[in-house]
Amino acid sequence: MSGIPVVMLLILLIPIYEAWRDQNIWQKMLAFASISSKTSIMILVISVLRDDWMIGVVGVLILSVGNAALMLLSHVIRRLEVQ
Repeated sequence: MSGIPVVMLLILLIPIYEAWRDQNIWQKMLAFASISSKTSIMILVISVLRDDWMIGVVGVLILSVGNAALMLLSHVIRRLEVQ
C-alpha cells in the first residue's frame, strides 16, 4: 500500500511543471487549483490508510476552503488587470 502515495506524488508533479513552464496567469491559477485538489485528495487517502480521521478533516477543509480562496484571488487579479 505504500506505492499509492508515491504514485500520487508523481502525478502531483505534472501541474507543478505546467505552472513553472507557462507564462499565462490563468494557466498558472488552474495549475495551482489542480495542485490544491490533488494534495487534499492525497491527505484523504493517507488518512484512510492510517485510519486517522483527524487528518481526513484537515483534507476536507483544504479541499473546500483552499479552492475558494484561490478563486477569490483570481477574481482580484482579474479586476486589477481590467483597470
